[in-house]
Amino acid sequence: MSSQAYTPGIKSWAPWSIDSLADVAPEKKKGEGEGEENKPNGSDSFKDGVPSNVAHIHRMRLDPALQPACYEIACTHPESRILLTDVRIIDGTGHPPFLGDVLIEGEHITTVGVVPNREALERDPQVRVFTGRGRTLLPGLGDAHTHFTWNGGDLDRLGELGIEEHMLLTARSAQCFLDSGFTMCFGAASAKDRLDVVARDAINAGDIPGPRYLANAREIAKPNGELVAGITAFADGPEAMRATVRRYIKDIGVDNVKLSMSGEEICDARAADVCFFSDAETEAAVSEAHSFGKRVCAHARARDSVTMCVRHDVDVIYHASYTDDEGMDMLEHSKEKIFVVPALNWLWATLYEAQAYGYPQAAAEKAGYRRELEAAVAALREMHRRGIVVLPGGDYGFAWTPHGTYARDLEHFVRLLNFTPHEAIIAATAGVAKLMMRDHELGQIRPSYYADCVLVNGDPLDDITVLQDHDKLDVIIINGRVHKARRKEYIRASSAAGVVPDIATEFAEIKSPMQKAY
Repeated sequence: MSSQAYTPGIKSWAPWSIDSLADVAPEKKKGEGEGEENKPNGSDSFKDGVPSNVAHIHRMRLDPALQPACYEIACTHPESRILLTDVRIIDGTGHPPFLGDVLIEGEHITTVGVVPNREALERDPQVRVFTGRGRTLLPGLGDAHTHFTWNGGDLDRLGELGIEEHMLLTARSAQCFLDSGFTMCFGAASAKDRLDVVARDAINAGDIPGPRYLANAREIAKPNGELVAGITAFADGPEAMRATVRRYIKDIGVDNVKLSMSGEEICDARAADVCFFSDAETEAAVSEAHSFGKRVCAHARARDSVTMCVRHDVDVIYHASYTDDEGMDMLEHSKEKIFVVPALNWLWATLYEAQAYGYPQAAAEKAGYRRELEAAVAALREMHRRGIVVLPGGDYGFAWTPHGTYARDLEHFVRLLNFTPHEAIIAATAGVAKLMMRDHELGQIRPSYYADCVLVNGDPLDDITVLQDHDKLDVIIINGRVHKARRKEYIRASSAAGVVPDIATEFAEIKSPMQKAY
């Protein structure tokens, strides 16, 4: 077992200094983004360039034996039609944005660009028409490190929360992701074993609103290795790891398995730069999960936990803060099959925004969060440079990283990791679709893809923070169904009287039966 603490030194890549925070502070500086030269407006003046991570994501070759179940969300009527006109499309392919129309029929996008029968569709009272007026349409966003069951407050109370109350909290969080424009989520641990699975199945049945979801159970840790009281399963030794993983898959029905391999500075005596797992335990957990066709994600901040993850084919590495030269080279060698999801907002907010919740910046610095943020940013910049796929998402649901603020990760990618805004959007759309192993049908605005998209009143290529403003997310569509649209969106631009269509004439949603047949 690797329990030796690691103090990062100068790495072979250029170290990033936390003293330069003024240059990357998340608050937008006065005048930033102003001037026509910085405002992409169609392909002729597109300055962002081709996002480099398009090729990195496309290059990934994930094991088809680990393909998750292809879940579908029920209740979209096959004859429903939605037309979005005059929208500025960021299609998720990496191509420059372009003006056009989008036609959705049933669950899928059928036409992008020029809709041949647009005028007839606009006159059809059974077609929902949204007039874009140049607003931005982009694919639904994705979060690669999701905790539906975190309560946004005192996590130590999660273990005490009754199952009924906890299920209501979980359903509310699922809807919050969708309210925030997120239509894809990769489960990173559940506070109780079945909460994620039940939420996933309810979303797919059309019973509750939420994103497309791959479910997890409680994270697996070594004895005395829990990060939050009452929400961890313990296993000691390879056989115990195998047994726990097998139970999760066969008895609970998870899509992913989570290992908690290193500590967290906010937890006493569980340092973030210490790995608590052995090679044998990691290999046992991963091989057992893979034998059932399930993937493994790991809380791995420590240097040794990162190298152990790569050595034993952990599929998704969370945090990876203290990656050293050896780990970086190993990640680069395995970059066609391993994702890194840093959860940067946890580090940033813990260091700078937790004081109102009783954790002042001085305490965070003493605990090591300043040091970890410095190490993480340096390592993640190098990963991005080397073509290792880094995805946004993570650890939302704590008091100072509340639900509903998920798009902050995209801002951190731009301001801290030197992603362009377009690269950040690609990571959150096509990148998370690749993680879901559904990039052939999710994460892009293209014909035959599922109709998951967001109409934004603003330009995220000019100001990535617009995606954090729920009031600017004017229309949210998932699976060809409108989740959010204000009343004014239904007013036909071509109607002089401004008549709102009669909702009774629209196709009724397909209702799932209330009583399950056993």
